[in-house]
Amino acid sequence: MKVITRRNALKALSIGAVGAAANVAVSTPALAQETVTWRMQALWDGGTTPQKFEERFVKRVGELTGGKFQIELFSAGQLVPANQAFDAVRGGAFQLMKTFDGYEAGKIPGLAFTSTVPFGFPEPDQFEAWFYELGGLELARQAYAPAGLFYIAPTVYGPEPIHSKFPIRSLADMSGKKGRFVGLASSVMGALGVAVTPMATAEVYSALDKGVIDFADRGDLSANLEAGLSEVAKYIVMPGPHQPTTATSYVANRGAYDRLPAEFKAALAVAARETSSALRQHIMVSDGKAIEAFRAKGVEVTSLDPKEVAAGRVKAREAWKAATKNDPTAVKILESQMAFMKQLGLLS
Repeated sequence: MKVITRRNALKALSIGAVGAAANVAVSTPALAQETVTWRMQALWDGGTTPQKFEERFVKRVGELTGGKFQIELFSAGQLVPANQAFDAVRGGAFQLMKTFDGYEAGKIPGLAFTSTVPFGFPEPDQFEAWFYELGGLELARQAYAPAGLFYIAPTVYGPEPIHSKFPIRSLADMSGKKGRFVGLASSVMGALGVAVTPMATAEVYSALDKGVIDFADRGDLSANLEAGLSEVAKYIVMPGPHQPTTATSYVANRGAYDRLPAEFKAALAVAARETSSALRQHIMVSDGKAIEAFRAKGVEVTSLDPKEVAAGRVKAREAWKAATKNDPTAVKILESQMAFMKQLGLLS
């Protein structure tokens, strides 16, 4: 079955939406407002590429509001440990976080599907279109609302790789092997016969080196190259079917967000959409450079046959459904995404 991507049409819609929001943000007299200062903790360590894009985000918010909305940016762990950011923003310790929704899927099942869908949308434009054109933003907001948090917008980018000590030509090759995966991916890969071993990102290199695991999800290609994974895993599957697209998100304390004037809210939306596009394009280029570097170090880079991925998507359905835990919002999110996948020709 032919997969309909409609890449160009979706990009045109994205550009138009950003332009319209930008006009709202810059045409409203922000100078008439009092200066507002927020604090934000990101997911990333200082000096890393994604953190530099968060610096661009907060700078853009300031530009769109004539300097009246200032966001003080902190790297991961500077204000609170990363696993405490959810409760810290909820309690008002600071106003904004950049997060990966899947971290909180245990508390809020719907967030398993607003971060990444294993064997789901193969192109970032498709996932972003679901957010902006098919009500995904509102569904994410419904999921966060009971916690006193407001979902502003996603940053959507491409796939992450699988690094392996053995060649992977098919899904069957992974069955019975020990793999490091987290979140919804751990459930889906487990359903495919993988012996899933959760562990911290920092432990992946050592675990591969010592044979504790046979293959792993870890991070993006550039970060994994810098971490030296070429030394301990000589095979890469890219795109990794466990994470074909990725979304991190800007999430605010609901009370603080509600007190913002309309133009400040618009500035957050515009800056978030611009950051999503900019980071995605940057990663697209850097991934190509990283693949060349991996190959130069003797690493084999392959992709699974599309028929294998399609078969995995069918098998993943039951794991997706189980992950909703029958939560009404999670069920709505998954049903909405599956309907779009059918429209795109990804599901029959």
